[in-house]
Amino acid sequence: MFAYKSIEELVKTAQAQGKKLSTLIIEDQALEMEQSVEELFSKMDADFEVMLESVKEGQKKEQRSMSGLTGGEGFKMKDYSEKTGGGLCGNFISKAMSRALAVSGCNASMGKIVASPTAGSCGILPGCLISVYEDKKIPRKDVVMSLFTAGGFGMVIANQASISGAEGGCQAECGSASAIAAAALVELMGGTPAQSADACAIAISNQLGLVCDPVAGLVEIPCIKRNAAGVMIAFSAADMALAGIKSEIPVDECICAMHQVGQSLPSALKETALGGLASTPTALELQKKVFGK
Repeated sequence: MFAYKSIEELVKTAQAQGKKLSTLIIEDQALEMEQSVEELFSKMDADFEVMLESVKEGQKKEQRSMSGLTGGEGFKMKDYSEKTGGGLCGNFISKAMSRALAVSGCNASMGKIVASPTAGSCGILPGCLISVYEDKKIPRKDVVMSLFTAGGFGMVIANQASISGAEGGCQAECGSASAIAAAALVELMGGTPAQSADACAIAISNQLGLVCDPVAGLVEIPCIKRNAAGVMIAFSAADMALAGIKSEIPVDECICAMHQVGQSLPSALKETALGGLASTPTALELQKKVFGK
C-alpha cells in the first residue's frame, strides 16, 4: 500500500506495472479500505453524479447565494456562450467556465457539492471533467476512474503541503484543484503517468503564492471566479504536458515549494478576511451589508 507521500512513487509504480494511475490507485485504496474495486467505483460514480447535479443547480437563472452577494454567474456564462458562439475562448472553454462557476454558486447557495478537494475550489474538477464527458464524449467509466488519479495526487498534496486556505492560502485550494484536474485530464486524453505528473507540476507552479482573501469571510468573492480561472489553468497545463512540454521542476518539488510559500504567507492572507481583496473599502462595505456594523 502507498503512503501517498510522493507522486514520483505513484508514477514509477504505474510505469513498472504497465497500469494507468487510476487503476493503480483504486486497487491500492480497495486494499487499504478492505472493499472491492467495484464498491469503490460505485461510490466515486455517485460522487460524479453529485457533480453533474450541482452544475444543473448552479446554472439556474435564479440561483443566488445565501448572503446575496453573488448568484447567477453559471447561468450568465452559459447564456453568453450560447449567444456568442463561445465568446473569445470558444464553446468548449466557455462552457467549462460556466460549469465551474455553477458548482461554486451551488456551494454558495448551500447546495450539495463534492469538495474536490475543498468547498472553496469545488468547481474546478467538475468544470474540467464534466466538460470532457459531455462535450468530448469521453465515456463515463473513464471519467469516473480519472477521479481516482485526481484523488491520489490530491492525497500527496494534502500530506506534503496543504489543501486548506487557512493553512496555505488559495494556492492550496484552487491551486491544488487545478493540479489534480490537470493530472486527471491528461490520463483521459491518453497521456502517460509522467505527463500527468508534469501537468500537475505546471498547474501548481502557475498558482504559487495565490492568497486566500474571501470578502466578508465567505467563500464567494473572489472564490467563485477563481474557480473559472482554475479551469483554464488546468486545461492549459494538461495541454502543455500532452504536447510533450515538461515541468523543469519535478512535481514533488513543486508541492514542497507550495508548502514553503504557504508557511511564508502572513495570516492576513490565509482565510482570515483581513488582507488582500477582503480589506478593500468596497469589500468592507459589502461585509457591513451582510453582517451589519
